[in-house]
Amino acid sequence: MNYDVIVLGGGPGGYLAAERAGHAGLSTLLIEKRALGGVCLNEGCIPSKALLYSAKLYDYARHGDAYGVTCGAVTYDHAKAVARKDKVVKTLVGGIRAQMKANHVTVAEGEGVITGRTADGITLTANGETYTGKHLILATGSLPVLPPIPGVREGYEAGFVLTNREILSLDHVPGELVIVGGGVIGLEMASYFNSVGSHVTVVEMLNKIAGPTDRDISAILQKNYEKKGVTFCLSAKVTGIGTDGVTYEADGKAHTIPADKVLLSIGRRPVTEGYGLETLGVHTERGAIVTGRDMQTSIPGVYAVGDVNGKSMLAHTAYREAEVAVNNILGKRDVMRYSAIPSVIYTNPEVGSVGETEETAAAKGLAFETVTLPMQYSGRYVAENEGGDGILKVLLDKKTRRLLGCHMICPTASEIIVSASIMVETQMRLSDLKELIFPHPTACEIIREGLFQLPDC
Repeated sequence: MNYDVIVLGGGPGGYLAAERAGHAGLSTLLIEKRALGGVCLNEGCIPSKALLYSAKLYDYARHGDAYGVTCGAVTYDHAKAVARKDKVVKTLVGGIRAQMKANHVTVAEGEGVITGRTADGITLTANGETYTGKHLILATGSLPVLPPIPGVREGYEAGFVLTNREILSLDHVPGELVIVGGGVIGLEMASYFNSVGSHVTVVEMLNKIAGPTDRDISAILQKNYEKKGVTFCLSAKVTGIGTDGVTYEADGKAHTIPADKVLLSIGRRPVTEGYGLETLGVHTERGAIVTGRDMQTSIPGVYAVGDVNGKSMLAHTAYREAEVAVNNILGKRDVMRYSAIPSVIYTNPEVGSVGETEETAAAKGLAFETVTLPMQYSGRYVAENEGGDGILKVLLDKKTRRLLGCHMICPTASEIIVSASIMVETQMRLSDLKELIFPHPTACEIIREGLFQLPDC
């Protein structure tokens, strides 16, 4: 069977590429071996947010006294929250399937393997069938990194060591949860399990949590969670995982933390093996498929979107990369830009970031100025956050007077950061940005307050 476009992988980049191609009138085949929606919908973004929202409601019910709300005995049913999470996932997977049908996309459920190239295009097999596509979009995603630490493999096989896949379906709340890795996944799971009853310890090799997040904001986030009872072990190297817990080295000493479960969240790696990529000779570097700004690989007609190209492992990045790939297949010149991709940590409070941090701007030799404001500059924030310690930080290019970056920590950061992302992407000058009107009272108008602390020239 011949198609204009074959998409290998049904995660965010894959299913959106298939949807856009089908909508444009291209005959399209989508091959997915596990479940439509990929890791994001089934084992990552969506299920984690469903659980985090349940925990947030539980927190609000227990700590409403300052707002004049006093509840009786408040309990949490983890099994019921997991069941709701599963219902949300099932609903959204069904929605993707409906979108494929509405856009005339053929879906093949099974493992797709590239077998080569003919005069008609690229050939793949799945479920015993052979398919040929004029264009191929690779969207095979990523997998959690399982480091070569003694005890990791054995612990994983025994169900003692978990990745994001297993912990989101855990049927109980562990008493002692040790999280190896203080990045986004680790912090979000620390947030959830801390709220619902686990004693959580986060072990991080770096001297700060939240990876590339602005250092001041990561420090505030850490302080918030230390107050809630989370323990952080920084500058710590894990040396072993056993039935007695996790052993790590810090300050030249060995330490062991007891654990009922261990979550590994030290990163993800692109999936480039096991589906015949070598038959095409696609160029890879450090385990990721190399793409140009048009998302095309080293092989004409073959594109790679999402985690597999290793550029930005975020679902919304994959969405845009998918659109760029399909537009170029359609003959519409389009390029991918990565300078204004927002990122969010969905803890409570949330962290929202876009563009340069002070560290990255300095490393690039950029001349910039920074304004940091407490979120108390927003009346809405003060009204809704008793004792909140959130901040906003904006970076401005001294020469061009354009916004370089914006970083914030507050309960609604995920919904606010998009406005700053648009400002960075469109490269509006400060004098123009100051003319924008934000609704009042809102937490987002803190961005306007920050901009007005900066001179126009």
